[in-house]
Formats: sequence, C-alpha cells, structure tokens
Amino acid sequence: MGVSIFAGSVDDEYKTLEISEHLNFPVAYGMSRESGEQFGAWWDEDRKFIQPSEFFMTGDGKVIASTYSSSPIGRMEPEDAVALANFLLKK
Repeated sequence: MGVSIFAGSVDDEYKTLEISEHLNFPVAYGMSRESGEQFGAWWDEDRKFIQPSEFFMTGDGKVIASTYSSSPIGRMEPEDAVALANFLLKK
C-alpha cells in the first residue's frame, strides 16, 4: 500500500521491547507529554499519560486522519487501519 506503521509507548525501553517483540514495525519508548503534543495526542491530566491515539500522516508530517480513545476500548484494529488507508489513498 506504500504506507509505514510506527508506534510509541509511554513505557520504558525494557517494557516496550517486551510488548513489541512480535511486531513488525518500530515502537518508540518513553513517550512524554511533549512528544505526544508534537502529534496532537491527548494527554490525560488525571492519570498523567498519553491516551491511545492513532494518526494517519503524510510523509511531511501533516495529520490527515486521527482517532482518540479514553480507555483500551476504541483502539484501532489492523483491519480498520487498512480500510482507512484504502479510503484515504483513493482520494
């Protein structure tokens, strides 16, 4: 499809490596409020971490679609990501 997947986690390096060992895309660790704000992620003031967020971006970093969750429910499934990518690429 000509797209790339990247992920980020607030977890430390060791926890992120454990969680991501079976993934086939890079996962950044130690995501902070500041790093999340660069993408427009939602920082949860009460719990002090970035809530689950997905962004579809152009090669130059422009956000063209996004989703936000306030809990584990609502995170984008791989099939949803493919469907949205197909929709966005047809425009």
